[in-house]
Amino acid sequence: MYQADEKRYEKLKYQRCGRTGLKLSRISLGMWHNFGSVDDFENCRQMVRTAFDAGITNFDLANNYGPVPGSAETNFGRILQQDFKAYRDEITISSKAGYLMWPGPFGDGGSRKYLIASCEQSLKRLGLDYVDIFYHHRPDAETPIEESMLALAQIVHSGKALYAGISNYPAAETKQAIAILKELKVPFVLNQIPFNMFNRFYEEDGLFDLLDTEGVGGIVFSPLAQGLLTDRYLHGVPTDSRAAKNDVFFAKQLSEGVNWIFCSKKITPQVVALLNKLNDLAKQRGQTLSQMAIAWVLSRRGVTSALIGASRPAHITDICGCLQNVEFPAAENAVIDQACAEYLSC
Repeated sequence: MYQADEKRYEKLKYQRCGRTGLKLSRISLGMWHNFGSVDDFENCRQMVRTAFDAGITNFDLANNYGPVPGSAETNFGRILQQDFKAYRDEITISSKAGYLMWPGPFGDGGSRKYLIASCEQSLKRLGLDYVDIFYHHRPDAETPIEESMLALAQIVHSGKALYAGISNYPAAETKQAIAILKELKVPFVLNQIPFNMFNRFYEEDGLFDLLDTEGVGGIVFSPLAQGLLTDRYLHGVPTDSRAAKNDVFFAKQLSEGVNWIFCSKKITPQVVALLNKLNDLAKQRGQTLSQMAIAWVLSRRGVTSALIGASRPAHITDICGCLQNVEFPAAENAVIDQACAEYLSC
């Protein structure tokens, strides 16, 4: 039977979500990849154990995580039953809905019908009576924000979630959501958005300043730019890397000119040179490139927690070492800013 490390809370730091009472571990474990039905269940189980033993208490899912969609929640539900029933009150579990989950007009978006049905389905897959945080996964241009927020309010007020969150909402839409949820007296704790050294859109959009002013937390995903900000690509594109796999998995979309997909053609010699420059800086700081990248996002105003993915338990252990140094002198930030500018011009 699994017994958690008794010293786990000595290993990591915890921070309040804005001015709310909810604290998150500064590192959170996400299950977008590597926790689906196509993955090794025992490896998934060991990653969750490793995370909790390291002090990670926030576990992030969504209705469509897998593959297949929904299977990450099913697997995590199994892990909860097998290993974590005694620790349920020590962890936060979140889910989301907003992307395509089932066919027809009610399987996507931000309608009241879709969000409430999605939450019910997620709870069944997880084997839970409630999640700690339920997010609307993205703004839906076809649904008024008021309707989506009313759905979150019903989910919270009915006890299916303790807190409400949003994801991928820019500053203007976030301001609207905050005002509506305040009026509905719904505890709103987090906006979850992509953010890393090379992708600073939401910072430049003024989102983090808004969150700080309004007393709401920010949790960032893709802090390693889908693995780019690691040692995996310091010498080019390995055949077993995510970029190489995406070349095959998204071949049709890439042939049609879709440009958002992380693939090998984006890792040019110029990008490899920039990664090595950043890696040299990380070494000077006594960190790996991935540790420095996570430490950097945690150093930014308005960031409560960094949401990481992992494919092996060792990845989690390595990342948690970043908290030994999250201070960045001006000279180091200048090197990082220059690398970012050069990356965007590639």
